Amino acid sequence: MKANLRLIYPDGNVAEHPPGVTGRAVAESIGPRLAKAAVAVSLDGVPLDLDRPLPGEGKFAVITEASEEGRQILRHSAAHVLAQAVLGMFPGAHFAIGPAIQDGFYYDFDIGRAFTPEDLVAIQARMAEIIAADQPFERLEMTRGEALELFSDQPFKTEIIKSVENGEVGPGPEVTAYRNHEFVDLCRGPHVPSTGRLRAVKLVRVAGAYWRGDEKQPQLQRIYGTAWESQAALEDHLNRVAEAERRDHRRLGPELDLFSFPRELGIGLAVWHPKGGMIRKFIEDHSRALHLRYGFDFVSSPHLAREMLWETSGHLDYYSENMYPGMEVDEGESYRVKPMNCPFHILIYKSRSRSYRELPLRLSELGGVYRRERSGVVHGILRARGFTQDDSHTFCTPEQLDDELAMHLDFVLTWLRDFGFSEFEADLSTMPEKAVGDPEQWKVAEASLQQSLVSASVPFRIAVGEGAFYGPKIDIHVKDAIGRRWQISTIQMDFNLPVRFGLEYTSRENQPALPYMIHCAKAGSIERFFGVLVEHYAGAFPLWLAPVQVSVIPVADRHDSYAAEVAEAMRSAGLRVEIDRSDDTVGEKIRRALTSKHPYLAVVGDRDIEGQTVGLRRYGEDKERRGVPIDEALTEIAEQASPPGSTDVSRLTPHA
Repeated sequence: MKANLRLIYPDGNVAEHPPGVTGRAVAESIGPRLAKAAVAVSLDGVPLDLDRPLPGEGKFAVITEASEEGRQILRHSAAHVLAQAVLGMFPGAHFAIGPAIQDGFYYDFDIGRAFTPEDLVAIQARMAEIIAADQPFERLEMTRGEALELFSDQPFKTEIIKSVENGEVGPGPEVTAYRNHEFVDLCRGPHVPSTGRLRAVKLVRVAGAYWRGDEKQPQLQRIYGTAWESQAALEDHLNRVAEAERRDHRRLGPELDLFSFPRELGIGLAVWHPKGGMIRKFIEDHSRALHLRYGFDFVSSPHLAREMLWETSGHLDYYSENMYPGMEVDEGESYRVKPMNCPFHILIYKSRSRSYRELPLRLSELGGVYRRERSGVVHGILRARGFTQDDSHTFCTPEQLDDELAMHLDFVLTWLRDFGFSEFEADLSTMPEKAVGDPEQWKVAEASLQQSLVSASVPFRIAVGEGAFYGPKIDIHVKDAIGRRWQISTIQMDFNLPVRFGLEYTSRENQPALPYMIHCAKAGSIERFFGVLVEHYAGAFPLWLAPVQVSVIPVADRHDSYAAEVAEAMRSAGLRVEIDRSDDTVGEKIRRALTSKHPYLAVVGDRDIEGQTVGLRRYGEDKERRGVPIDEALTEIAEQASPPGSTDVSRLTPHA
């Protein structure tokens, strides 16, 4: 007789269950409400179908439909239903892959033509029928030979079966698949028990996609959809999507005259208009001010370098696909435009011998870089081919590492708070299987990074094995105004480049020693950070960042002279002012200023001339305050127009 299974619940309690017990039975033993919400379970972190007998004992958890893991299972199951509908409706259709993704799912198909909007409506209706039929998902195990026979008429599936390593379509030499009625698909699972659990599913759009993301492979049609645990959750998501579209920087940038993407420039390259250039200046000025405050020195480097530099750094070995091809500048001498600033800062460090007395050495640059991004992943200024990194590189001794990492995190949080972000999360990525450097160094650096997060009270998860091959890192994420999570800042250790370039300093013992190297990008890139700010504020920037802070609006031509006096008084107070002298009505002028999202409107008419006042209205407020004395208006606006306190020149003392 087999012994009972010993299961450890998330709260630490331990329970025993008979061999062969299913996840559903265990969930029901815990409580009926939990069982009702369950879509799967996990055992030692491995997700399993509810009705699958537990393969052993260990740490047990119920995965509910409203959890992120549960939603991923809902979406993966919805992708299967999508494929079932398409294959049933389009004879001869080929299907490729259909994973769950953030907030949704997709599936790639080849039906010999593009899907039409009418097709999408019909597919949605067929999916609703499959869901209403409450078809059970049945897990199948088969040999690879059996799988090849089953999918013999599906070229993409057979390619997957032939090319993948063990574990990608099954737990071992067997291949796993899932059947619901006549439809079968390759899948590791798990899935919801039956299609009826998919209560809120919606198809959203169609796009082109290359097989395996390779432009040389066949182009497929990708149908995107979303799935949630309830209709209310789906509606909430669709509202967020609509709000995100309203805030899209690719639309607001040209509308607000900030930047544009001329076709003549090429994909992923923007030009900055005066208003966008003004905001960029404030962002870059703030970056420089904070770097001064935290004790960094400014450096500058060229936009290209001899190919041999990138050979030494290893970029040609590990990063060449993201670099632009070499160009022959001198006879027999090839040059590359830079994808990163790191090697240049290392050359500055190497320009002379260094002593421990000079460390930490903190170098900073707003450096333009160029990366060969595929056209399919370019996304406005959030992912561009040419951009500016607020790059810094710090060289320090082992004894200085804790303080340096704590300082970098303090810098990052100060930077993000100054721009209006208040909710932070972090990922601490640790040593992967293939890594360079002394494992003991990795442990020390990981512990120091973790301690900096704990000391700063930043919530974090440990991303085990997800560090770069050359060092562990912290990625800081923020939540924007509509709850989206953005990865912004990175603090990255590097155990590779100091060795490749032979960096040294003279220690206290008068011996050569290898410095620690820290990469840190506070904004990530100026362009991407700018795009995030546009979407966070929906283009209505805080007063200190707004390119036009006050729009002065004369009611009629006879008020132009007084409007000019008001504007001059405001400019003298350091404000950025624009006068609307157009022939439009006052109502049209006000609408234009509001559409341009100017923070303040100052309307002037006959009574204002007599009383030396303005009609003052702030963006987002419904009513104008009439008869506000000019001095009072100036004081109110000027008090809010100052940049965050850390840019105050009086505070620009080096960080200890």
